[in-house]
Amino acid sequence: MNRFLDIVAKALSIILYPLFVPTYGMGLFCYAHGIHVAPLNGIWIAVAILGTFVFTCALPITAIWVMMKRGIVKDLQIENPNERTMPYIYSALGFAFWSYFLVSILHAPLFLSFIAIGATAAIAIVALINRRWKISAHLTGFGGLVGGIFAYCLGIGAIPTWGTIGIWAGLSLLLMWARLRLNAHTPAQVSAGWLMGLFWTAVPYCIYSYVA
Repeated sequence: MNRFLDIVAKALSIILYPLFVPTYGMGLFCYAHGIHVAPLNGIWIAVAILGTFVFTCALPITAIWVMMKRGIVKDLQIENPNERTMPYIYSALGFAFWSYFLVSILHAPLFLSFIAIGATAAIAIVALINRRWKISAHLTGFGGLVGGIFAYCLGIGAIPTWGTIGIWAGLSLLLMWARLRLNAHTPAQVSAGWLMGLFWTAVPYCIYSYVA
């Protein structure tokens, strides 16, 4: 039973790897935006999803792979906090290019622009925190996705259903359990990571919407 639980925890950690989450989120937002607001051009959707994958996943993972080959980091999970600074910097740069890509090239909906910029800020802050404390990047990424969903709902004037809240809260708790099961973090570190991601992708747009 313990072996099975370890396998489940590792699978969740891989599937919800922080650099995969933005691509999941972009696909989700493009689908939901096209259904509930207005049909989006198919080429726009394809370019948005592909660009998100390139900037937030392919480029950072390539940089990490090169560092693995050079012995700077041991694996993609980067469990050793002392190895995390450079991968975080490369990831933050990739996210910064992604933000520019969405805002200046694709002219993305305002909520998406705020989410991308907030996610970039979250990664930069996590990189700084990690020098002293191993805050969870997995939960920062997933908390960012949850915060983005709430920002999206605010952007279209929708109220999340209890079912929607329950699903995303449940997935968040599952990922927290997985990281704790693998002894990758403490409860404080996973909670702080989730709140960090949630704050930076939800609050800035909420404040803008209130002021505007």
